[in-house]
Amino acid sequence: MFIPAADGIPLHLTRLNAGPPLLLLSGGPGYDPYLKPVAKLLPDVEGLLLAARGTGQSGGGAHGLDAAIADLETVREALGLEQWGVLGHSWGAALGLAYALAHPERVSHLISFAGTGIQHDQDWKAAYEASKDAELPLDIPYSPEVHRALLADWRRWIKLPDLLLHLLRLPVKTTFLHSGADIRPGWPAAQLASLLPAAEWRELPGAPHHAWLTHAPELEQALRGILTF
Repeated sequence: MFIPAADGIPLHLTRLNAGPPLLLLSGGPGYDPYLKPVAKLLPDVEGLLLAARGTGQSGGGAHGLDAAIADLETVREALGLEQWGVLGHSWGAALGLAYALAHPERVSHLISFAGTGIQHDQDWKAAYEASKDAELPLDIPYSPEVHRALLADWRRWIKLPDLLLHLLRLPVKTTFLHSGADIRPGWPAAQLASLLPAAEWRELPGAPHHAWLTHAPELEQALRGILTF
């Protein structure tokens, strides 16, 4: 289905299954939605997969974090939902966190799945670059323009002087689900898990970044243990 954004841009939303609503935010940024396999692990939950503007079947193009957050609110309002669960994978976890900070009353539970924290760290990047060729391939279409624009704006956002103060006061129940064999160092997400007042840390032992490719049963079990609607 298509939902018009505030400026008229058509946003494409895929709805899977029936049950309590769970918004699934893909990473990148700028990748087409790729979390359908995760939604299919939870047939009693309504999986909502939004193609960000400029990706998939959605219109538009390069945009910043404020526009991305506003688009999520537009979709929630169009669906008539008071609250929804939000699961963000990789960079999608960063978007989910930014959305929860902007609209905490709308998020019943935030899941940061294989999130990379709020850092722009050279040691982290070096560790990732050294191992990325060994990662399981996952061919996902993406928009370089959307990727560059959102990443640049996210780097601005993580430098806001009062960001940590707002995180320290975030009331949303949050679970950081770390993939134990992810080549991306987990310390930035672990720092957030220690900072947020209503957060917990969980791990999928031996799982890679795209855990559903190799650890689908374990991922399903973990998500069912986290989600409480």
